[in-house]
Amino acid sequence: MKGCIVLLMLASMCFGNMTDFKPRSVKDQVVAVFPDLKVLDFDGLEAYLNKKDKRKTYVVNFWATWCAPCVKELPSFEQLNARYKDQNVEVILISLDFPKQIETKLKPFLKKNTLKSEVVVLDDVDSNTWIPKVSKAWSGAIPATIIYNQQKKEFYERSFTYSELEIELKQFIK
Repeated sequence: MKGCIVLLMLASMCFGNMTDFKPRSVKDQVVAVFPDLKVLDFDGLEAYLNKKDKRKTYVVNFWATWCAPCVKELPSFEQLNARYKDQNVEVILISLDFPKQIETKLKPFLKKNTLKSEVVVLDDVDSNTWIPKVSKAWSGAIPATIIYNQQKKEFYERSFTYSELEIELKQFIK
């Protein structure tokens, strides 16, 4: 199986019968400690997947603190962000951490690792609807990355080293 874990399987293991699950927003909890951390449903997140700045290239990574391959590759995204930010490249890290673990897992992780890239939390349990909207090729496994600009868009369901990530990015910023 590709990636760290298939989100759909994980959701059913964690929440059991999804018809009994009542999602709750975590926005108020997160804003107190990380005022710049956005917690969005998929409708709010869609803007991050379709930005229209003609001069920019966007690197959007779906990850979670509980996904070892995701955590292992995060320094590569941070390095890419630092090296290419002056070349109109923007790295956005979309956290898929569970809402109930934002206080106990995500916030401490962000504080410890002082990530410079923008971090956004996706709080939307309807993954059957939004996963194919991100990419029809996405099985739901993470890590997953989209690189796009006005001319081109590519989806990757895999982990990256820094050099692999840079090779892919260079195809967009020729």
